[in-house]
Amino acid sequence: MQQMKFEVDSDGIATITWDMPGRAMNVLSAESLTEFAECIDRIKNDAAIKGAVIASGKDSFLAGADLMLVEQTTAAGKGKSEQERYDALYASPILRFSGLLRVMETCGKPLAAAINGIALGGGLEIPLACHYRVCADNPDIQLGLPESKVGLLPGGGGTQRLPRLIGIQAALPMLLQGDAVAPQQALKLGIIHKVLPAGEIIAEAKRWLRESPDPVQPWDKKNYAVPGGGPYEPGPVSEFFAMAIAHTRKAGNGNYPAQEAILSCVYEGIQVPIDAGLRIETRLTVKLFAHPSAANMVRSLFISSGELAKGARRPKSPPKSNCKKVAVLGAGMMGSGIAYVSAMAGIDVVLIDASLENAAKGKAYSENLLTKAVEKGRTSAAEKDAVLALITPGTDYSALADVDLVIEAVFEDRAVKAGVTARAEAAMPAASIFASNTSTLPITGLAEKSSRPDQFIGLHFFSPVDRMGLVEIIMGKKTSDAALAVAIDYVRKIKKTPIVVNDSRGFYTSRVFSTYINEGIAMLSDGVKPALIENAGKMAGMPVGPLAVNDEVSLELTYHITDQTRKDLGAAYKPNPIDAVLEEMVVKQGRLGKKNRKGWYDYPEGGKKKLWPGIAQLVKTAAAQPEVDDLKKRFLYIQALETARCFEEGVLTDVRDADVGAIQGWGFAPYTGGPLSLIDTVGTADFVRECDRLAQAYGERFTPNKLLREMAAKGESFYGRFNPKQQAA
Repeated sequence: MQQMKFEVDSDGIATITWDMPGRAMNVLSAESLTEFAECIDRIKNDAAIKGAVIASGKDSFLAGADLMLVEQTTAAGKGKSEQERYDALYASPILRFSGLLRVMETCGKPLAAAINGIALGGGLEIPLACHYRVCADNPDIQLGLPESKVGLLPGGGGTQRLPRLIGIQAALPMLLQGDAVAPQQALKLGIIHKVLPAGEIIAEAKRWLRESPDPVQPWDKKNYAVPGGGPYEPGPVSEFFAMAIAHTRKAGNGNYPAQEAILSCVYEGIQVPIDAGLRIETRLTVKLFAHPSAANMVRSLFISSGELAKGARRPKSPPKSNCKKVAVLGAGMMGSGIAYVSAMAGIDVVLIDASLENAAKGKAYSENLLTKAVEKGRTSAAEKDAVLALITPGTDYSALADVDLVIEAVFEDRAVKAGVTARAEAAMPAASIFASNTSTLPITGLAEKSSRPDQFIGLHFFSPVDRMGLVEIIMGKKTSDAALAVAIDYVRKIKKTPIVVNDSRGFYTSRVFSTYINEGIAMLSDGVKPALIENAGKMAGMPVGPLAVNDEVSLELTYHITDQTRKDLGAAYKPNPIDAVLEEMVVKQGRLGKKNRKGWYDYPEGGKKKLWPGIAQLVKTAAAQPEVDDLKKRFLYIQALETARCFEEGVLTDVRDADVGAIQGWGFAPYTGGPLSLIDTVGTADFVRECDRLAQAYGERFTPNKLLREMAAKGESFYGRFNPKQQAA
């Protein structure tokens, strides 16, 4: 099918309108790139064409590369020799894109880009290779190069043209962090030449082509100099570049090769003519495509996440639902956050608490967030008032008479939850769904107090609700597909990503995340220095050290969960190295965490937190400290191993839920692609062997489960054996 239209007017100006059929947005696909190359060839060789405008037939301009094409590229030549792999990568359409853009900008004809909407990745690299750029005046338009977020670099000349256009100091943050800018900021930076109303941009592009065309880029002209100078010249740019290197290494701990490659591209490429710089960029692009982190990050952070966000786990048979009114029981931090995100999605909210004062405080949480949004210009006063009008605080359960969904967010106590369940079910419609926001209590047990267990489901939100994009949906033993469908429809409506798991103590996210905290405490018991533990956790790729995050969630909660588990399991409970340490901290020392300013850290008024010196008296420090790499491995492997156990037990049934849930839910090292991607990257057999070594050295918690041993023996991987696309086929 035709991907774009090619028209030539009486002035000899061609217009290429990128308009891919059957797609909401234009992307770089193998087909569209082939057709684009044909258009460029025609412009170059047709003497009647004096210049060209590149425009879009969609609401957006171009949203970068088709992620499926990116995934195919990361898999190109896998399993072959290194040379064959590199040959396959160099031959891929994405790698040929850079050469095509160089042909375009040196063809001798002037080209102008009329950017009417989002231009990301290759969607911005095409305009950068044009000689003139005009953009629609719409603050919602994003222009950026986000490749670094998935372990890649802008391989269509982005690392070479952007610094040459706006200078290294302005370009590096966009390249390294993948941040996008709005049109007015892009104009100020010098990325585009003009910002005009959307209806005028094509006319302006044609005016430039008729009146003042220049078919030679600045970097192809004699005596060109990089704005602000190069990183090798003494001065502010070299100082900035040195700081960027230091910051990148500190922030990424060497886990993200894309950022290192981007720095190399800019430093090396800017010193040579652009053709040589583009060759440097291509060489490093190929290296990144061959690195496992790119494939893992593309799959989990974009493809799998996108599929889940679109409802990949929704049962097909139940009809689509549209939640118009929700009741939230409990106006604490979690309930208030749930009320806010629901109202932001246009849903009427009844916010119930034991007192009207508490319920009103819950609504005030939304008012505070909206007030800040108005102050920052992200919303209007009228929009703020409209959202707040959707939230009705109260104490009377009769307000539940017409709700579509009830979400319980009260204290983590079975008796308290049973009480609100009974009151809610007596007032809510017979067909409505009841959801619990519990983070640890098994849904099946809570549903025993329900008169309609088939309509009882878990909706585990993450704190803070307004910023966390994941919701863990938990199926009880009697939960119906109809209830699951309603839950997924609601989560999608509030613009969050749903993962679906089966019932278990701690479900999936809380269960696996706790192993990270517990391993940190176990290391303390082993005599490892607290600072080394914290640094090793961050070096492994976790956002915060295990002791610091334990303070955030509260030591008291960790102790309570452990104590409740011990009581529930009775003789089946296996003592843990952390039990005695937690009891000492919580019961004897009264150190509950950040909430009482005393945990593993001290939190002085007006000062920075510091590790509590008393830890040295609590646990004896070992004379010989372990290697950092061994600690990093313990942190990552214990979480991956527990994830594999969840898969074996049927808590998890989809690899996408495991990896996306881990990264979005508790920040599991994104460069790995998630715990199951980590196992597949290491290789199941090697992972099992290493777990056996760790079990012998540190305890039976590292003992591989039956599923892992079986997969290791057969040479299987999780994405091979449990690939959702293959299963669907």
